[in-house]
Amino acid sequence: MPTNEQRRAAAKRKLERQMVYRQERAKKRRIIAVVSTVVVVALVGGGVWFLATNDVFGNGDAAASETPTQESVDKAENIPTALHQIPKRPAALPEKVNCEYTKGQEPAAKENTPPANGEQPATGTVGVTLGTSIGDLKFNLDRALAPCTVNNFVNLAKQKYFDGTTCHRLVVTGIQVLQCGDPGGNGMGGPGYSFKDEVYPELTYGRGVLAMANSGPDTNGSQFFIVYGDGANLQAKYSIFGTVDEESLKKIDEVAKTGTVSQQPGQGDGKPKTPVDIKSALVAS
Repeated sequence: MPTNEQRRAAAKRKLERQMVYRQERAKKRRIIAVVSTVVVVALVGGGVWFLATNDVFGNGDAAASETPTQESVDKAENIPTALHQIPKRPAALPEKVNCEYTKGQEPAAKENTPPANGEQPATGTVGVTLGTSIGDLKFNLDRALAPCTVNNFVNLAKQKYFDGTTCHRLVVTGIQVLQCGDPGGNGMGGPGYSFKDEVYPELTYGRGVLAMANSGPDTNGSQFFIVYGDGANLQAKYSIFGTVDEESLKKIDEVAKTGTVSQQPGQGDGKPKTPVDIKSALVAS
């Protein structure tokens, strides 16, 4: 039988072991808390840095897909009236170029048949009229600028891919653009395939420019955007494939003046308050 002194010594040792254990656990919890805080701060800081330093404009854009937590209507101001001069290629393309359309992992937002791979002409223009809820929008597609892009747009238009869709994004601050071409209407959808960029360093953007949206290099699909005003902050990584006529731009101006529904006041990026629904896309014969 252990004596009272032995029992007290054993209890003391047990208590000491428990204290050490508790101290170690508390230390671990503090370390975990500090690491977690650092990670959160890094993620938040990285997100802020990304938004502040990157030209965020393309397919699958977060501003177009998230549900606004604080609805705010921001309106376009100081819309330029002079049409932008489209930069020419530093060297003209050959009469025909090879175009490739690569099937992607994501399913098509709307059933379609991709364009055939192979040579396409790099000369001439094509007229396309979008019948929309704000009136006709008239495009002039230029193969000399982006032959593979023009071929893709015409192919989708003839299949009525754009019919029954809505322009899901209007930006009124920083850049002034209207983005369309996603049948899902949330900025996440495409035709189920992609093709390469047709860009060059001399590209600049401004009123009247028609260009392809993307989610990174060589990810073009069906989404496109119209620059109705300022486009100076856009980097030369969006294929320009045509122009929009002045009367059409005036109709978009009115939409921009009614505003875009943004997540936060002053953000200036969201769904147009006045819907721009595409009813038809007619390719001139």
